[in-house]
Amino acid sequence: MPDWSRRLHRYRFRSVWLLNASPTVVYAVLERAEAYPQWWPQVREVTPLDDRSGTARFRSLLPYDLTVVASERVRDPGAGVLEMTMRGDLAGWARWTVVPGAGGTRAVFEQDVEVCKPLLRRLALLGRPLFLVNHALMMRSGRRGLAAWLARG
Repeated sequence: MPDWSRRLHRYRFRSVWLLNASPTVVYAVLERAEAYPQWWPQVREVTPLDDRSGTARFRSLLPYDLTVVASERVRDPGAGVLEMTMRGDLAGWARWTVVPGAGGTRAVFEQDVEVCKPLLRRLALLGRPLFLVNHALMMRSGRRGLAAWLARG
């Protein structure tokens, strides 16, 4: 694949969530991926395949779903790291790093993926700004949903 094509279809994201709960509590919620749809509206479903992998379906503001098979790569509660590889409509990795932060927890989400879904690849050049906004809205909603979930206690 030409280098320009890889760059066009590749996305790197980084979001920082400041949460009013202990890192231990936040980590415990984040490591239960099957429960994400309960607090993150854009995570439509998560279906475990085994104790280290599952399928997940996402949909944000734009009218398309993304489905991936996610496999655990790192689960280190001591370091506060959860990392997975993904294949399907997105291929790459995502990582949560959960550490103490001002008044609670600083949860950093990082993702490096290539879009594999044919429609999104065809729309890559014109759609990229919309895809970036779509992702930002999804992350904002996720932060709000997790904060509300944690506040319930």
